[in-house]
Amino acid sequence: MNELTHFRRQVDEFMAHHPQSPLDEEQREGFTGLAYFDVNNDLVFEVEVERFADDEPVVEMETSTGDVRPLRRWGRFQFTVDGQPASLTIYFDGHGLFLPFKDATNGTETYGAGRYLDTHRPGLEQLAAATIRVDFNYAYNPYCAYSPYYSCPLPPRENWLPVPIRAGEREWQHRSI
Repeated sequence: MNELTHFRRQVDEFMAHHPQSPLDEEQREGFTGLAYFDVNNDLVFEVEVERFADDEPVVEMETSTGDVRPLRRWGRFQFTVDGQPASLTIYFDGHGLFLPFKDATNGTETYGAGRYLDTHRPGLEQLAAATIRVDFNYAYNPYCAYSPYYSCPLPPRENWLPVPIRAGEREWQHRSI
């Protein structure tokens, strides 16, 4: 079993059984796992990041509940998806790096408000001062995709991609049995 498959099984186990899962009891009934895209090795990148100044102003990122989260812009990187250039900004949340993004799959194949990568999970790894490994196969839905009781940062416009990122978690629809 590869690392990604093992990680996805751990996430599904957490969602199904852990007391801190965002799924309520009704959603857990008949839960067989989250929906994922097939592995897409074309969406794994080792990139140089254009670092922003350490005194970059704090950004107040809007959340799904209308609150704001203070984050600092950390750096920006360029990459290519299906021959189309793209770029994303990485943020620092005070504890690690955070990459919220929207793409052309949102609202049809993936959660409408966007998905995340961060350094607290596999998928976003700082390899050197300005080198990052980005593996979109680990892109995940925020907890507000499963429950209205969570307040999730919304990807800012600078992280809205016109290209599809068909990797990571797909939109999950709860179906009662």
